[in-house]
Amino acid sequence: MKSIQTFVVVPSLPEPLKRLKELAHNLWWCWNPEALELFHRLDAAGWEETYHNPVKMLGSMSQKLLEEKAQDDGYLAHLERVWNSYQAYMKNHQTWYAKKYGYPDKPLIGYFSAEFGIAECLPLYSGGLGMLAGDHLKSASDLGIPLVGVGLCYRVGYFQQYLNAAGWQQERYPANDFFNMPMTLIRDDKGEPVTVSVQLLDRHVEILIWRINIGRVTLLVLDTDTPANSPSDRRITGELYGGDLETRIQQEIVLGIGGLRALHACNYHPTVYHMNEGHAGFLAIERIRIAMERHQMSFAEGCELTRSSNLFTTHTPVPAGIDVFNRDLMDRYFGSYAPRLGISMQEFLDIGWARATPKGDGFSMAVCALNLASHANAVSKLHGRVSREMWRDLYPRMPADDVPIEYVTNGVHLHSYISMELSQLYDRYLGPRWVQAPGDHTVWKSVDRIPPEELWRTHERRRERLVAFARQRLQTQLKQRGAPPSEIAAAGEVLHPEALTIGFARRFATYKRATLLFTNLERLTSILCNPKRPVQIIIAGKAHPKDEPAKQYIKDIIAFSKNERLRRHIVFVENYDVVVARYLVQGVDVWLNNPRRPLEASGTSGMKAAANGVINLSILDGWWDEGYSAELGWAIGHGEEYKDQAYQDEVEANALYELLEKDVVPLFYDRTRDNLPRGWIDMMKSTIMNLAPVFNTDRMVGEYNDRYYIPGNERYKALSADDRRRARDLAGWMQNIRNAWGNLRIEDVQSDGSNDRRVGDEIEIKACLYLDGIKPDDVLVQGYVGKVESDENITSCQIVDLKPGKVRDGRATFTGTIKLSTSGKLGLTVRVLPQHPDLINPIVTKLVLWA
Repeated sequence: MKSIQTFVVVPSLPEPLKRLKELAHNLWWCWNPEALELFHRLDAAGWEETYHNPVKMLGSMSQKLLEEKAQDDGYLAHLERVWNSYQAYMKNHQTWYAKKYGYPDKPLIGYFSAEFGIAECLPLYSGGLGMLAGDHLKSASDLGIPLVGVGLCYRVGYFQQYLNAAGWQQERYPANDFFNMPMTLIRDDKGEPVTVSVQLLDRHVEILIWRINIGRVTLLVLDTDTPANSPSDRRITGELYGGDLETRIQQEIVLGIGGLRALHACNYHPTVYHMNEGHAGFLAIERIRIAMERHQMSFAEGCELTRSSNLFTTHTPVPAGIDVFNRDLMDRYFGSYAPRLGISMQEFLDIGWARATPKGDGFSMAVCALNLASHANAVSKLHGRVSREMWRDLYPRMPADDVPIEYVTNGVHLHSYISMELSQLYDRYLGPRWVQAPGDHTVWKSVDRIPPEELWRTHERRRERLVAFARQRLQTQLKQRGAPPSEIAAAGEVLHPEALTIGFARRFATYKRATLLFTNLERLTSILCNPKRPVQIIIAGKAHPKDEPAKQYIKDIIAFSKNERLRRHIVFVENYDVVVARYLVQGVDVWLNNPRRPLEASGTSGMKAAANGVINLSILDGWWDEGYSAELGWAIGHGEEYKDQAYQDEVEANALYELLEKDVVPLFYDRTRDNLPRGWIDMMKSTIMNLAPVFNTDRMVGEYNDRYYIPGNERYKALSADDRRRARDLAGWMQNIRNAWGNLRIEDVQSDGSNDRRVGDEIEIKACLYLDGIKPDDVLVQGYVGKVESDENITSCQIVDLKPGKVRDGRATFTGTIKLSTSGKLGLTVRVLPQHPDLINPIVTKLVLWA
């Protein structure tokens, strides 16, 4: 029976507890231990039953219990402390950003992502991309950065995982009840929901807007599940990464185009826009359209204005993981949109067209974002190199090293993942600055002052808690599968609270090689089942519902865990999420990661483990390629990359076994007379001291702010001044340069001296250019010297800018001097690029002339 009217019921909180409502609706609580304890203390059973959702817990508590807590002086004192901390945090006008740039009165940055992982009670994420986005917002709040987030509000989110009796992954999709979650539907002054709309084919789709408060930062999430839409349109925001290609393009139109409109409807007008992965690429096109309509600009002018403050972060080196839409879909969904931009459909498609992708020719969201952003970055140093190689075809005749993709290595929000026990230890020995300034290396040096026995006992308590959690989860899993009582009872005895514990937890994409450790089962068994030095493994992770090979990995692991000799040593924990991750990164001794290099863009779970003193054992890929040194953990291999994957698996599995047998296990069990593994503890301390201050999101977000957000805001304001004069001039100049570029010629290049030179010698370079009316100041002429490879290409280059001389008959001579810094066979050439004061990077024009 369907309802004829709906209404929302809120809890009736006694007056002394009124503040709990505001605290519950600001996710500041999820990274503040005393606030977490406040809700747990209110109703411990309800806290667990609602999966740590304070809004739902408050709404389901008995009025009697609420009245009792309202009379509990101890609880009210606790509430007063938390409230005062919250108020001090929210009203602090002396944040990192305010001290450096002044206190902002409105958001300057719009941060768009298809998923956000903030807390377990908000299942709007699937994996690392979402957790990174959530940590980005938390650190933006801590630093006081004026940022507003935009995402999608999924009715069922990502699937919940369970396994059948055969160990095959199954998926369930429980619906989210947004009115019982820490989020609020945005309404106007009359109490009506604020909506925006986007056109999909021949219809308009209405979008509701929900607000999520994350400390000082607001996150807007968009929801099409409203009676104003058809049943099919209501399902657009139904499932994260679900449905077919048509659902995906609809979701990304809602995110990019609808998201920008939602910001404006809520009176947010950022000047800088950060696209976290290509899902939000349509945002950049919508910005152009709005600039054209508001300011009477041409497409080219609007493009130059908006591109100046767009930033694109690419997260995957796997081409198959990038959304590509075919011509038919693009024609149907943007056939009526392109004319509003004053360009043809073909010109529209050219913004993002890519050929020969793993999904065929089509409109690539990553290409679209790259073409319409002033800056692009990868998420680790190695990923930057891989990304430049991956996208070099977009920049013809340009060496891979010059492809305009930089890197900002990812981090994690430390306070969200460090255990409460370890936080207290840090408070005692490091003081409050480890929370206030986690990027300050001098603060973390005090870790050395922590007594070894105190650090070790703290870690042992966390391992014991992890073992208890894994046993309880395994018993619950077995009950749900209908296992016999004897098997369920035996699950209560798996693992040992004092044994060396290895954690492996991540998305089960095949390149992450979840079963590499099981390559030689006999050898693994001898490692795990050593009676004097036992080892155990706790594994968790989800396979995408359509990834059958990844599902087979899970099935294989379940089969291994049922082996009579191994069953006490291997546990697979179902339904990997932020709760499972927290137990693992806080409680294991070793964090294992063995992706196929170089396919791991970053890998933030190892950073969370390191901040808890867990030691990493990993392939030199992603962040570990930067973070590794011998005193901090172990590297599997030496950074080799293989063409033969089977051979690679064999070599690296053997290397993994060697490390476990000869280094990891002996060090863990090497105890002094007081039963302390002092060598292990020293490595734990080195891990924390050296990795925590670097691989955290305060450092990361601060880097984004200083390198991209602040300069982007300044560029946008400069181009907008005087009725966007400089943006219009730049677009006109760019068109003239494109028209004349084909006539430009390098007629002669000369260098002084002989062919035999010494390191330290200087070479004077002269290049004569035929400019054909182009001004000398409009081109950047560069000498280019470097090592000559076997294919005669120049690498490891030194670049020097050449200065122009007088122009005569359309020709000019450019000269400069370059100092030789390396020996060997070197090559010299000259290149010409466009140059303009408002051109951020000449390489993004894709115009280059080589001698």
